[in-house]
Amino acid sequence: MSVTITVATTGPIASKADNAWLPTQPDEIAEQVHEAYKVGASVAHVHIRDAQDQPTADIDIARITMEKIAERCPILIQLSTGVGLSVPFEERERLVELRPQMATLNPCSMSFGAGEFRNPPADVERLARRMEELGVKPELEIYDTGHLEAALRLRDAGVLSGEPLQFSIVLGIRGGMAATATNLITMVDRLPQDCVWQVIAIGRANLELTAMGLALGGNARAGLEDTLYLRKGELSQGNLPLVQRVAELAKALDRPIASVEETADRLRLQSTAGR
Repeated sequence: MSVTITVATTGPIASKADNAWLPTQPDEIAEQVHEAYKVGASVAHVHIRDAQDQPTADIDIARITMEKIAERCPILIQLSTGVGLSVPFEERERLVELRPQMATLNPCSMSFGAGEFRNPPADVERLARRMEELGVKPELEIYDTGHLEAALRLRDAGVLSGEPLQFSIVLGIRGGMAATATNLITMVDRLPQDCVWQVIAIGRANLELTAMGLALGGNARAGLEDTLYLRKGELSQGNLPLVQRVAELAKALDRPIASVEETADRLRLQSTAGR
Protein backbone atom coordinates (compact mmCIF):
# COMPACT_ATOMS: atom_id res chain seq x y z
CA MET A 1 0.00 0.00 0.00
CA SER A 2 1.23 3.48 -0.81
CA VAL A 3 2.35 5.88 1.93
CA THR A 4 0.88 9.32 2.47
CA ILE A 5 3.55 11.70 3.72
CA THR A 6 2.44 14.73 5.72
CA VAL A 7 4.80 17.65 6.25
CA ALA A 8 4.33 19.45 9.57
CA THR A 9 6.34 22.59 9.05
CA THR A 10 5.96 24.73 12.14
CA GLY A 11 3.90 23.63 15.15
CA PRO A 12 2.94 25.74 18.17
CA ILE A 13 5.98 25.40 20.41
CA ALA A 14 9.39 25.85 18.78
CA SER A 15 10.85 29.22 17.81
CA LYS A 16 13.56 30.43 15.49
CA ALA A 17 15.79 30.61 18.56
CA ASP A 18 15.48 26.82 18.71
CA ASN A 19 16.09 26.32 15.00
CA ALA A 20 16.75 29.25 12.68
CA TRP A 21 15.26 27.32 9.71
CA LEU A 22 11.80 27.06 11.34
CA PRO A 23 9.27 28.72 9.00
CA THR A 24 6.82 31.00 10.80
CA GLN A 25 5.55 33.54 8.27
CA PRO A 26 3.21 32.73 5.35
CA ASP A 27 5.81 32.93 2.58
CA GLU A 28 8.31 30.89 4.59
CA ILE A 29 5.74 28.20 5.36
CA ALA A 30 4.49 28.07 1.78
CA GLU A 31 7.99 27.74 0.35
CA GLN A 32 8.95 24.90 2.67
CA VAL A 33 5.65 23.13 1.97
CA HIS A 34 6.43 23.41 -1.74
CA GLU A 35 9.86 21.88 -1.22
CA ALA A 36 8.31 19.01 0.72
CA TYR A 37 5.68 18.47 -1.97
CA LYS A 38 8.39 18.09 -4.61
CA VAL A 39 9.92 15.14 -2.74
CA GLY A 40 6.68 13.33 -1.97
CA ALA A 41 4.54 15.08 0.65
CA SER A 42 0.87 15.10 -0.31
CA VAL A 43 -0.50 16.73 2.87
CA ALA A 44 0.61 19.93 4.60
CA HIS A 45 -0.22 20.16 8.31
CA VAL A 46 -0.39 23.91 8.88
CA HIS A 47 0.06 25.95 12.05
CA ILE A 48 0.11 29.71 11.70
CA ARG A 49 2.00 32.41 13.57
CA ASP A 50 1.50 36.16 13.91
CA ALA A 51 4.04 38.85 12.99
CA GLN A 52 5.82 38.24 16.30
CA ASP A 53 6.03 34.50 15.50
CA GLN A 54 3.47 33.59 18.19
CA PRO A 55 0.76 30.96 17.59
CA THR A 56 -2.46 32.55 16.36
CA ALA A 57 -5.91 31.65 15.07
CA ASP A 58 -6.12 34.84 13.02
CA ILE A 59 -8.38 34.06 10.06
CA ASP A 60 -6.65 36.50 7.71
CA ILE A 61 -3.19 35.08 8.38
CA ALA A 62 -4.53 31.56 7.90
CA ARG A 63 -6.21 32.51 4.63
CA ILE A 64 -3.08 34.18 3.30
CA THR A 65 -0.95 31.17 4.26
CA MET A 66 -3.33 28.75 2.55
CA GLU A 67 -3.44 30.90 -0.57
CA LYS A 68 0.34 31.13 -0.77
CA ILE A 69 0.63 27.35 -0.44
CA ALA A 70 -1.99 26.80 -3.14
CA GLU A 71 -0.19 29.22 -5.47
CA ARG A 72 2.92 27.05 -5.30
CA CYS A 73 1.56 23.50 -5.38
CA PRO A 74 -1.64 21.40 -5.22
CA ILE A 75 -0.80 19.75 -1.88
CA LEU A 76 -3.75 18.97 0.42
CA ILE A 77 -4.02 21.38 3.34
CA GLN A 78 -4.72 20.15 6.86
CA LEU A 79 -5.22 23.19 9.07
CA SER A 80 -4.48 22.79 12.76
CA THR A 81 -7.26 23.81 15.14
CA GLY A 82 -4.89 23.05 18.03
CA VAL A 83 -3.11 26.35 17.33
CA GLY A 84 -1.48 26.87 20.76
CA LEU A 85 -2.18 26.33 24.44
CA SER A 86 -2.91 30.01 25.10
CA VAL A 87 -5.50 30.39 22.31
CA PRO A 88 -9.16 29.94 23.37
CA PHE A 89 -11.14 27.11 21.78
CA GLU A 90 -13.70 29.57 20.41
CA GLU A 91 -10.98 31.25 18.34
CA ARG A 92 -9.39 27.99 17.25
CA GLU A 93 -12.60 26.43 15.96
CA ARG A 94 -13.32 29.36 13.61
CA LEU A 95 -10.42 28.29 11.40
CA VAL A 96 -12.54 25.57 9.81
CA GLU A 97 -14.70 28.30 8.26
CA LEU A 98 -11.90 28.64 5.71
CA ARG A 99 -12.86 25.14 4.52
CA PRO A 100 -9.47 23.49 4.20
CA GLN A 101 -9.62 19.94 2.89
CA MET A 102 -8.76 18.71 6.40
CA ALA A 103 -8.40 20.03 9.92
CA THR A 104 -7.36 18.56 13.24
CA LEU A 105 -9.92 17.45 15.80
CA ASN A 106 -8.56 16.84 19.30
CA PRO A 107 -11.07 14.70 21.24
CA CYS A 108 -9.93 15.43 24.80
CA SER A 109 -8.40 17.96 27.15
CA MET A 110 -5.02 17.04 28.64
CA SER A 111 -1.90 18.22 30.38
CA PHE A 112 0.57 19.30 27.71
CA GLY A 113 4.08 19.81 29.02
CA ALA A 114 3.77 22.50 31.68
CA GLY A 115 0.45 23.71 30.29
CA GLU A 116 -3.10 22.56 29.60
CA PHE A 117 -4.60 21.76 26.20
CA ARG A 118 -8.33 22.44 26.58
CA ASN A 119 -10.82 20.58 24.41
CA PRO A 120 -14.12 20.46 26.35
CA PRO A 121 -16.47 17.64 25.19
CA ALA A 122 -19.36 19.90 24.16
CA ASP A 123 -17.03 22.17 22.21
CA VAL A 124 -15.37 19.22 20.47
CA GLU A 125 -18.76 17.86 19.41
CA ARG A 126 -19.83 21.28 18.11
CA LEU A 127 -16.63 21.58 16.08
CA ALA A 128 -17.00 18.04 14.73
CA ARG A 129 -20.54 18.78 13.57
CA ARG A 130 -19.46 22.01 11.92
CA MET A 131 -16.63 20.24 10.10
CA GLU A 132 -19.17 17.73 8.82
CA GLU A 133 -21.37 20.56 7.53
CA LEU A 134 -18.44 22.21 5.75
CA GLY A 135 -17.00 19.01 4.29
CA VAL A 136 -13.75 19.35 6.24
CA LYS A 137 -12.17 15.95 6.96
CA PRO A 138 -11.20 15.53 10.64
CA GLU A 139 -7.73 14.34 11.55
CA LEU A 140 -8.25 12.78 14.99
CA GLU A 141 -5.20 13.39 17.16
CA ILE A 142 -4.89 10.68 19.81
CA TYR A 143 -2.47 11.53 22.62
CA ASP A 144 -3.58 8.81 25.03
CA THR A 145 -5.63 5.62 25.11
CA GLY A 146 -8.79 7.30 26.37
CA HIS A 147 -8.69 9.77 23.50
CA LEU A 148 -9.35 6.91 21.09
CA GLU A 149 -12.40 5.87 23.08
CA ALA A 150 -13.68 9.47 23.03
CA ALA A 151 -13.27 9.62 19.25
CA LEU A 152 -15.09 6.32 18.79
CA ARG A 153 -17.96 7.55 20.96
CA LEU A 154 -18.35 10.48 18.58
CA ARG A 155 -18.39 8.02 15.70
CA ASP A 156 -20.99 5.82 17.39
CA ALA A 157 -23.17 8.86 18.07
CA GLY A 158 -23.12 9.72 14.37
CA VAL A 159 -21.09 12.89 14.87
CA LEU A 160 -18.19 11.46 12.87
CA SER A 161 -19.68 9.79 9.84
CA GLY A 162 -17.15 10.31 7.06
CA GLU A 163 -15.35 7.03 6.39
CA PRO A 164 -12.56 6.23 6.60
CA LEU A 165 -11.73 7.78 9.96
CA GLN A 166 -8.29 9.34 10.03
CA PHE A 167 -6.12 9.00 13.16
CA SER A 168 -2.78 10.38 14.25
CA ILE A 169 -1.15 8.49 17.12
CA VAL A 170 0.86 11.09 19.02
CA LEU A 171 3.72 9.80 21.16
CA GLY A 172 6.17 11.71 23.29
CA ILE A 173 4.23 14.69 24.67
CA ARG A 174 4.55 15.11 28.44
CA GLY A 175 1.00 14.49 29.62
CA GLY A 176 0.26 11.91 26.92
CA MET A 177 1.62 8.53 25.85
CA ALA A 178 5.35 7.96 26.10
CA ALA A 179 7.23 7.47 22.84
CA THR A 180 7.68 3.70 23.07
CA ALA A 181 7.24 0.83 20.63
CA THR A 182 4.89 -0.90 23.08
CA ASN A 183 2.54 2.08 23.17
CA LEU A 184 2.52 2.34 19.39
CA ILE A 185 1.66 -1.34 18.92
CA THR A 186 -1.03 -1.15 21.59
CA MET A 187 -2.73 1.77 19.86
CA VAL A 188 -2.46 0.28 16.37
CA ASP A 189 -4.08 -2.91 17.64
CA ARG A 190 -7.01 -0.89 19.02
CA LEU A 191 -7.73 1.18 15.92
CA PRO A 192 -10.92 0.40 14.01
CA GLN A 193 -10.60 -1.60 10.84
CA ASP A 194 -10.27 0.25 7.55
CA CYS A 195 -9.19 3.51 9.18
CA VAL A 196 -6.26 5.60 7.93
CA TRP A 197 -3.52 6.30 10.46
CA GLN A 198 -0.08 7.75 10.96
CA VAL A 199 2.48 8.11 13.74
CA ILE A 200 3.45 11.48 15.16
CA ALA A 201 6.59 10.82 17.21
CA ILE A 202 7.91 13.81 19.08
CA GLY A 203 11.58 14.46 19.77
CA ARG A 204 14.33 11.87 20.04
CA ALA A 205 12.16 8.86 19.15
CA ASN A 206 10.94 10.45 15.94
CA LEU A 207 12.98 8.43 13.46
CA GLU A 208 12.61 5.04 15.13
CA LEU A 209 8.86 5.23 15.68
CA THR A 210 8.18 6.73 12.26
CA ALA A 211 10.05 3.81 10.70
CA MET A 212 8.13 1.38 12.88
CA GLY A 213 4.83 2.96 11.86
CA LEU A 214 5.74 2.55 8.21
CA ALA A 215 6.65 -1.09 8.79
CA LEU A 216 3.26 -1.65 10.46
CA GLY A 217 1.44 -0.26 7.44
CA GLY A 218 0.78 3.29 8.59
CA ASN A 219 1.41 6.63 6.96
CA ALA A 220 4.11 9.04 8.10
CA ARG A 221 4.51 12.63 9.20
CA ALA A 222 7.75 14.58 9.09
CA GLY A 223 8.79 18.10 9.88
CA LEU A 224 10.12 20.61 12.35
CA GLU A 225 6.92 20.51 14.41
CA ASP A 226 7.90 17.02 15.55
CA THR A 227 11.68 17.21 15.73
CA LEU A 228 14.15 20.02 15.19
CA TYR A 229 17.03 17.64 14.56
CA LEU A 230 18.00 15.50 11.61
CA ARG A 231 20.29 13.47 13.83
CA LYS A 232 21.80 13.86 17.29
CA GLY A 233 23.44 17.26 17.56
CA GLU A 234 22.55 18.31 13.98
CA LEU A 235 19.67 20.70 13.47
CA SER A 236 17.60 20.04 10.38
CA GLN A 237 18.04 22.84 7.86
CA GLY A 238 14.34 23.27 7.25
CA ASN A 239 11.65 20.67 6.67
CA LEU A 240 13.02 19.29 3.42
CA PRO A 241 15.71 17.01 4.93
CA LEU A 242 13.18 15.44 7.31
CA VAL A 243 10.67 14.76 4.53
CA GLN A 244 13.41 13.35 2.29
CA ARG A 245 14.43 11.00 5.11
CA VAL A 246 10.88 9.64 5.46
CA ALA A 247 10.56 9.22 1.70
CA GLU A 248 13.77 7.18 1.68
CA LEU A 249 12.47 5.03 4.55
CA ALA A 250 9.28 4.30 2.66
CA LYS A 251 11.18 3.34 -0.48
CA ALA A 252 13.50 1.07 1.53
CA LEU A 253 10.40 -0.75 2.78
CA ASP A 254 9.09 -1.09 -0.81
CA ARG A 255 6.15 1.17 -0.08
CA PRO A 256 5.44 3.62 -2.92
CA ILE A 257 4.72 7.24 -2.03
CA ALA A 258 1.13 8.36 -2.54
CA SER A 259 0.37 11.28 -4.81
CA VAL A 260 -2.03 14.04 -3.86
CA GLU A 261 -4.70 12.37 -5.98
CA GLU A 262 -4.17 8.97 -4.35
CA THR A 263 -4.35 10.48 -0.87
CA ALA A 264 -7.52 12.42 -1.65
CA ASP A 265 -9.13 9.30 -3.10
CA ARG A 266 -8.18 7.11 -0.16
CA LEU A 267 -9.53 9.63 2.35
CA ARG A 268 -12.64 10.21 0.19
CA LEU A 269 -12.19 13.93 0.45
CA GLN A 270 -15.03 16.05 -0.84
CA SER A 271 -14.42 18.11 -3.95
CA THR A 272 -12.44 21.27 -3.28
CA ALA A 273 -13.90 23.08 -6.29
CA GLY A 274 -14.64 26.67 -5.41
CA ARG A 275 -12.60 26.68 -2.22
